[in-house]
Amino acid sequence: MTSDLRLLTVDAHDPVALATFWAGVLGREAVPAVSGGRSLVPTRENEFRIHFQPSDEPRRGRNQMHFDLTSASPEQQQETVARALELGGSHLDVGQRPEEGHVVLADPEGNEFCVLPAGNRFTEGCGTIGALSCGGTRAVGLFWSAALGWPLVWDQDEETAIQSPLGGTKISWGGPPVEPKLGKGRFHLDLVPRADTGLEAEVARLTGLGASRADIGQGDVGWVVMADPDGNEFCVLPPGFASPPAQA
Repeated sequence: MTSDLRLLTVDAHDPVALATFWAGVLGREAVPAVSGGRSLVPTRENEFRIHFQPSDEPRRGRNQMHFDLTSASPEQQQETVARALELGGSHLDVGQRPEEGHVVLADPEGNEFCVLPAGNRFTEGCGTIGALSCGGTRAVGLFWSAALGWPLVWDQDEETAIQSPLGGTKISWGGPPVEPKLGKGRFHLDLVPRADTGLEAEVARLTGLGASRADIGQGDVGWVVMADPDGNEFCVLPPGFASPPAQA
């Protein structure tokens, strides 16, 4: 009994503009969503949908999650960086060293992401989004492995990573020290229980794994907002859910 990762939802002051940026960077199509935001259509069967939803919340600091984009060659890395800058991205200094080889950028709303150099073994074969890199403890990596039924593909020195048995983007956690949480996360995961599992039964299972219910002012909605063991919000949507919700 597990949930499927249906969406990665991103809070945006201008969801249409931000979706347009990421559609251009990733080569995906941006389509309207019921919330008034935009969603990026996956280009591969094992990719998750990325949904940009309207939010007035200010950006309070560095995100707990960011994309690591892959490169097949040095030329492709340069092309990805140039395309992102042309679409409205900017270079970002987070203390990276030149010898590390990756380029750190920010999207038009300041969300960090990295363009990795060619030959990165960790993200080899993972697709354009090689990894969703997160700040987090080993405990939270173990939680998400159990929550999604994705095996651990890295577990060393408090760092963990998981990947769907079908392949695709890895989700990784860098271990301590974990930066303090500054308000609601701008990125969060949306899960949908498998067809043979009810919403409350799945919430109970996730609670048993270490999650808890969370109140972020969502009111009376048809899904459940929860927090993982590190306090990061995520949503459990009703079985059979097909469209992004109006808020998270």
